[in-house]
Amino acid sequence: MNHSSAEAEAETIEPLRYISKGEVTAIETELLRDYRFGQQQLIEIWGQACALAITKAYPLSSLSKKQPTVLVICGPDQNGSIGLVCARHLRIFEYEPTIYHPKRSSHSLHQDFTVQCEKMDIPFLSYLPTEVQLINDAYNLVIDAMLGPEADIINIKEPYPGILATLKQVKIPIASVDVPSGWDVEEPSQDGINPDVLISLTAPKKCATSFSGKHFLAGRFLPYDIQKKYELNLPDYPGTDCLIEL
Repeated sequence: MNHSSAEAEAETIEPLRYISKGEVTAIETELLRDYRFGQQQLIEIWGQACALAITKAYPLSSLSKKQPTVLVICGPDQNGSIGLVCARHLRIFEYEPTIYHPKRSSHSLHQDFTVQCEKMDIPFLSYLPTEVQLINDAYNLVIDAMLGPEADIINIKEPYPGILATLKQVKIPIASVDVPSGWDVEEPSQDGINPDVLISLTAPKKCATSFSGKHFLAGRFLPYDIQKKYELNLPDYPGTDCLIEL
């Protein structure tokens, strides 16, 4: 390949698309309805990918504390379920997750994922210490699986505003699932939490354009026709990896 054709090829690679809240919903609806993915299947794919991203960003050998402790904070909706699956896979990868899950969903899937974690002897906290130093001392990092793209951030109900206030003060790293909690899907955050790692699921959301930390994307499972229809321009994933660092 000569120099000019290499340049031409470089120019034709479209940039990765950052999607809106409406596109998030549309893609998920198509996956469930037209492609016959199951809700449980998608949550499992995403949760496992999140756990793998954590192992890449924070390998066991790099953790500063004697025990490889991780605090996973789960919300009431789908992001919380993804957090539960992430915690279970981290346990399999020999981390020591603890789950804080203040508002449990009555959804049967959510309950199934909760039982799976309980059966893996993953402890659940009954309350989150407001004394930030206790969190800094007990855990290597926090995984924020609270308020996903589906959350109405104008009307965040308790206990989440209180948890977000605590997370703004912690000194240990935070890794957020899909959308940092409290951020608007469409807009870069002004005063929300400031995670060190973001794990975007399917495709990155518009709010992530301003994210400056370590950014992973887990969307390799997406059928080609959906990738094309929404012009996602997903990157080439390395080897057989299900996620890529952007």
